[in-house]
Amino acid sequence: MVDRTTILGLAALAVLLAWMVFAGAGMAAGAFWQAPSAAFVVGGAVVAGLIASPAVGPRRLARVVRKAFVSQETSPEETIITLVALAEIARRDGVLALDKPVSGLRDGFTRRALQMAIDGTDRQTLETVCQAELESLDLRHAEGKAALEAMAKFAPGFGMMGTLIGLVVMLGRMDDPGRIGPGLAVALLTTLYGLGLANLVCLPLARRLAYRSSRELLTKTVVVKGVLGIQAGDNPRVLAGKLRAYLPGGGEGREPWASLLPPAAPEAAASETGASSAEATGSAT
Repeated sequence: MVDRTTILGLAALAVLLAWMVFAGAGMAAGAFWQAPSAAFVVGGAVVAGLIASPAVGPRRLARVVRKAFVSQETSPEETIITLVALAEIARRDGVLALDKPVSGLRDGFTRRALQMAIDGTDRQTLETVCQAELESLDLRHAEGKAALEAMAKFAPGFGMMGTLIGLVVMLGRMDDPGRIGPGLAVALLTTLYGLGLANLVCLPLARRLAYRSSRELLTKTVVVKGVLGIQAGDNPRVLAGKLRAYLPGGGEGREPWASLLPPAAPEAAASETGASSAEATGSAT
């Protein structure tokens, strides 16, 4: 699913920049484009970022950038609803009854965790395996984000280098005063490209990936706690309360939890009614 927020945000930044350029330069806005300067800044920042982040190759960097624009994750709220429904099945028919519904789950991590519970894996082993996978996921996300942050750090430096190169070239042509102004403008463009790449592209995408990573880790933490609760035979309503505590604000006002939770069993309701009547009778006597 395309992340419209990221696309619209970058588009808004591009529109603001274009408006600033056209408002200041008018029909001469084409002077703000210099392909060699742009290639020097972008190419230099990408190569330097890859050198600084050896664990991230070109293909993986492309996947990291793509992930900022495409969201395939399940929200923590949807995950809780799914786990509560599975807990109701496990409580009613046993954990082995989850085999068929689990096979149809979209998220691989959730499938693997629940399959370990179905296979009878002990609680400690299940939790250890899942936590190891979460740590590995967090490390991969940190590496991708670090590559973008490195590019943001190096881009202004390459812009400044391009500007200095342009100034050296311009100063070597001081015998032609008519070329000093255009030469200085071209030299300064490289600095503009470096600042733009860092602050309009790399840093926003890095922050977006950090947010996406925190959401994914939260969702998978909810999965681990939910699977452990299902394995322990927790009441679905109790399990929902535990998992909801992981949401910001405890999930209050985020989902109609009462309508999504399974109804209380008739036997439990009858016993609660009987207990209440007995208490009322005792207090009356």
